Amino acid sequence: MIPKVGDVLVIDRAASVQFVEPLLFRVTVVHHDRHTYDGWLWLGGYQLAPDGTAVARRDIFVQPSGLRPARRRPAPESPTVTTRPRADRSGR
Repeated sequence: MIPKVGDVLVIDRAASVQFVEPLLFRVTVVHHDRHTYDGWLWLGGYQLAPDGTAVARRDIFVQPSGLRPARRRPAPESPTVTTRPRADRSGR
């Protein structure tokens, strides 16, 4: 998988042995101009908290074959609309 700017990925040991604890990562740049070993690439972006908030700016060195997209968070549910029974307008 070659990521694109805006992708949110799970980075773990499959991407590189340095990531013992998995992390969420939002890609802001794919560094095609940096020299790397064959089958590796540099990504720039933000480490994310579970709620999607950026917590740290990072550049990481990973194997694209080990990258996987993060699950999308479910869309918030629509608020439940409650209605009151209509008043009887017949005058009874």
